[in-house]
Amino acid sequence: MRQLIARTDDVGRVSEREPRRNLIVWLTRGRWRFRRGRPVVPTLDNPWQDTTCPERAGWRTRAANLRRFEDEFVLAVDYQTCADCRIGWVEQPYTLPRYQRHGLARAGLAALRSEHPGLSWYTLGGHFPDSERFWTVVGTGVPGGYQQGKTCGHVGPG
Repeated sequence: MRQLIARTDDVGRVSEREPRRNLIVWLTRGRWRFRRGRPVVPTLDNPWQDTTCPERAGWRTRAANLRRFEDEFVLAVDYQTCADCRIGWVEQPYTLPRYQRHGLARAGLAALRSEHPGLSWYTLGGHFPDSERFWTVVGTGVPGGYQQGKTCGHVGPG
């Protein structure tokens, strides 16, 4: 677990660019913009991966991968950023129960903040009562504090 936390900078990335889809969106002036079905998200060999979000168009998913050991993701969080508004959002962070309370989610969120400096960070939805302590801890000292905040007009609704 400590090795995984120490390697948050070893991120495999899969581009979200879909030239054909983007061309169709442009040609139809945005009338056809939604994807049918979920995108295929590969599992990379890196301990961390950044891929297209399968649930939210235009969003990304950051995941911690213990593939070397157990062939599973132990943490995943969806995120979106807007450089114009200097805002980032995270949604649905999930850590497998046996890996919770080891600092993995905190390290993953810190890595996102360091890759996107100067942003204020929010969540889309409210926090579950049993996760309030987590959000208080990870949001301390973070602009925005991971409080609930709607997306801006530059990004999709999530």
